[in-house]
Amino acid sequence: MNTISKTVPACVLLLLFMNFGTVNAIEKIAVLSFELNDITTLPNTEKEQRRTASIKPLLEQAIRQNKAYKIIQISPAQQQHANAGLGYLFKFHEIAARLGEQVGADWIIVGQHSKPSFLYSYLMAHVVNIKSRQLVARFDIELKGNHQKVTQRGVRRLARELDELIVKFNQN
Repeated sequence: MNTISKTVPACVLLLLFMNFGTVNAIEKIAVLSFELNDITTLPNTEKEQRRTASIKPLLEQAIRQNKAYKIIQISPAQQQHANAGLGYLFKFHEIAARLGEQVGADWIIVGQHSKPSFLYSYLMAHVVNIKSRQLVARFDIELKGNHQKVTQRGVRRLARELDELIVKFNQN
C-alpha cells in the first residue's frame, strides 16, 4: 500500500470527525431570573413573586431535557451587579451579552413576567447570541390564568420555541 492510499482514508476520517464535532457541539445557555413587571391595581403580591421566581428553574429544567444544551449558571449577585434596574438587561442586549460571555455561555435568555391584568400575563423572553451580542429573537407567550400548570405550559412552549430558534440559527 502506498503512502497516498494510507493518508486519504485518514484525512477523510479526520474531516468527518471535525464535521461531527461542530454539528454536535453542545450549546451553552444562561437563563437569567425573570423580572416581575406587575402593573395591576394590586401589584407584586407574594404569590406573583413566587410564580415569577419559578419561571427560571422551570425553563432550565425544560431546556435540560434536550441533550444538545448545557445550562450555565449566573448567580443572583452577578445578575444584580449587571442590572441597573427593572428592565435594564431586558432592554440593553449588549450588557446582557457581556454577562453571558463572563460565564462562558453561547446564549443568554433575559425575561420578564409582565402582568397587565389579573386574568392573564405574558412570559416575555429575549434571546441574545453572545458572539454577535445581538437580540436574535423575542418571544411573548400569553398565560391565561395564574395557576402553576398555566405557567408550566407556557415555559415548556418557550423551551420548544427556543430549541427551534437555535437549530435554525446553527443551520445558517
